[in-house]
This record gives sequence, structure tokens and C-alpha cells, in this order.
Amino acid sequence: EGEDLWHVYNLITEGDVVRCTTLRKVVTESSTGSTNAQKVKTTLTVRVEDISYDVDAMSLALKGRNVEENQYVKMGAYHTLDLELQRKFTLTKEHWDAIALQRVDEACDSSKTADLAAVVLQEGIGHVCLVRQSMTISRAKIEVPIPRKRRGSCTNHDKAMLRFFDTIGNAMVRHIDFDIVKCVLVASPGFVKDKLIEYVLSTERNEFKGLRENKSKFVLCHSSSGHKHAVAEILSDENIASRLSDTKAAAEVRALEAFYMMLKNEPTRAYYGPTQCFAASDQEAIDVLLVTDSLFRASDVVTRKRYVQLVEDVKNYGGTVHIFSSLHVSGEKLGLLTGVAAILRFPMPELENIEFESDSSSDEG
Repeated sequence: EGEDLWHVYNLITEGDVVRCTTLRKVVTESSTGSTNAQKVKTTLTVRVEDISYDVDAMSLALKGRNVEENQYVKMGAYHTLDLELQRKFTLTKEHWDAIALQRVDEACDSSKTADLAAVVLQEGIGHVCLVRQSMTISRAKIEVPIPRKRRGSCTNHDKAMLRFFDTIGNAMVRHIDFDIVKCVLVASPGFVKDKLIEYVLSTERNEFKGLRENKSKFVLCHSSSGHKHAVAEILSDENIASRLSDTKAAAEVRALEAFYMMLKNEPTRAYYGPTQCFAASDQEAIDVLLVTDSLFRASDVVTRKRYVQLVEDVKNYGGTVHIFSSLHVSGEKLGLLTGVAAILRFPMPELENIEFESDSSSDEG
């Protein structure tokens, strides 16, 4: 899916070796001197020198030199590999650092990347889903026969609905990790959603304790049905979309707001820019580090390693690290502040003068 390519784009850096199938234009010459050009399918291994990512086309172009013997392509010849959806490839790195391994872990575990969940239901049918940036994963489908209401008696209908709500509640407990999920959309036609939430939040059962503790994360909305396709319907609703734009990256948005607030009220405890942040980390002064993922795609290996080490250092001495996606508006805002910023544990007014030193040294270079 498209999100996987985004992860791959963040994983591959210059100097990495990538192997996959590709098309290569090959020109052959006959004994009579005539030439014939045709495209052949082959497998090439290139050492990456340039990377380009097309968000709209969901494709990744990797330009580099061929590093393995091939009947069609000479060693050292340039070729561009196109990574697309469903195309397998092999990535080899000289060193897999902590940031790269974390990226692989997140990409492989859908529950770690889906910070939005959705429960869609109608009488007798329900789905519990995890929503990623470009994919909705159905983790549970619930079907419970619901008898019709009979004149003068609704007992069987009501009992079946309670069993239905109980089953959905158990599925929510089993598949929604509230340490990761920041918002749960609950949608249905009519008032089925309201009755579900009333049931799971009012039932004094230990199994539903996690649901009760996270009731602020539930957002009720309307859908035309309880089938999976209703998730796309509610996500396309402008009112819901506007409420979720910050919710899906709530921790990062809050961290950026806290930084701005600190910069306004206690400027000697809030700094941005690599020089200041590295200097603060040397004193183990960073309480919260804010950094964009684009810095880990730096073509300069030394620069990338410095930021990886910065993240590891801050975590090691007990600080909190927020890695912002450059595709999210919060990541774009942080990018305007050089891509790295920090909230400090204590004031460091001496850092205010480092900027001028850094500027003067860069001018000399």
C-alpha cells in the first residue's frame, strides 16, 4: 500500500544496496550490422545514489550503479529501479540503526501505526477496524441474529441486542490498544451506536475497564450501515475529518503547542536548531525532543548518524522523543523551525549566543 512506500522512502538512504526486478532497454546487433532494441525483464542490484518519491503516483525511483554481474547490464552502469506497490525487493544496509529498525517495526505491525480505530454497526452486524493513513484493516466482524420485536414483547430482541453489544465490547477490548489509539469513531444508523456506548460504559465488568477509562476517546457519528465500507463514508465527512486532523497526531501536535508556549513564556527553556539542541543534549538538559523524519533521510551519512545518536541519547537519559511525519501539517510547521526543537528541563540562557557563533562559522565556510 502507499503508506508502505512512505516507510521504504524513509528507510533507504544513499549508499544502500537494493535488488529487485526491473525492465532494461537492450540493444542487440545482428551479423548483418542491423540493430534491434527491446525491453527485457531482469533482476538488478544497484548501490543507491539518488532517491525520488512520487506521492501521487505512489512510486519510488532509485538511481544508482549496478554492483552485480548481469547478462544485460555491465558492472558500474547506471540504472533506475522503480519500486511500486506489490513489487518485492531486497534492501541491504552496512548498518541498521535504531531509527531504521523502529521504522521497520512500525511498518510491519499495523496495530503500532493505526492511531485511529472505527466501530461501525447496525442491528446484528458490526465491524471493529484499525485505520491507517491509506488502509482500513478489519480486525473483527460481528454477526449476531436479532429477532424482530413482537407486539407486546421485546424480551428476545432486547436480550439478543445485549449479546450483540457484549460481543462488540469484547472485540474492542481485544483489538484496540488505547496506548496507541488516540480516537475511536463509533458509527451507525439511528441510535444503535448510542446504545452500544451506554452499555459498555455502564456495565461494571472488569473486561470493559479499559473502555471506561478511555471514554473521552470515543466520537459518535452517523453512518448508513454497519458494513466495513461505512468507515470510508464517515472518514469522508468534512466535520469528522476536521476533528481528526489533529487527533491522529495528537501527541505530536500537543508537543509542538507546548514548545511554542514555552518559547513564549520561558524562552531560555525552548530552543530550535541543531546547534542549540545538540549543545543542550550534551548537558542532558532535553526534556522533550521534537524532530522531523526528513532529517533521517539526510544524504550525508554523518548528519543522519548525528540525529540518530541525538534521539538515542535523549531516550537514554529519560527524555521524551516525538518524531514528526513531514507529510503531516505539524511536521511541516516543525520543518520551518529547522526540523529539530527541544523543551529543556532547566533554563540555559547561554544557548542564546550559540546561534550567532554558528552563523558566523557557516559564513566563513
